[in-house]
Amino acid sequence: QVTLTESGGGSVQAGGSLILTCAASTRTLSIYAMGWFRQAPGKEREFVAAISRTGGSAWYDDSVKDRFTISRDDANSMMYLQMNDLRPADTTVYYCAATSDILRSAVVASGPGGYPYWGQGTQVTVSS
Repeated sequence: QVTLTESGGGSVQAGGSLILTCAASTRTLSIYAMGWFRQAPGKEREFVAAISRTGGSAWYDDSVKDRFTISRDDANSMMYLQMNDLRPADTTVYYCAATSDILRSAVVASGPGGYPYWGQGTQVTVSS
C-alpha cells in the first residue's frame, strides 16, 4: 500500500513551465512503476507519461512528447513531471499513479486500469 500526494500545479501562461511533484509514502519506491495521467471534467482519464521501476524506460503520450519529462528520485520517494512549452490544451487535473507490476510495453504503461494507487490530483491551468 502506498499513498501518493501531488503538488506543483498552478496557473501559467502559454509557453511557460511547471514541475509537478508526486510524493510517495513508501521508503521503497523502487518497487513501483509510476505514471502521470490527466483528466478533464466529463472526460476519461488519459495517459501522460510513465516510468519503469528502475527509471531506465519511460513512455510518453504523443501530445506531450518532447515537451514533458518524467523522472524519479527513489532515495527521497519522489516522482516528477517537468512540463515545458505548456499549451491551453494541457489545462486539466493531473494525477500521479503507482503500480508494483512491471511495465513491459507502452500499451501496459498507458492504461490507467493497471495502476491501483492514485493521488488526489493537482490542477494545471494554462492561459493563452
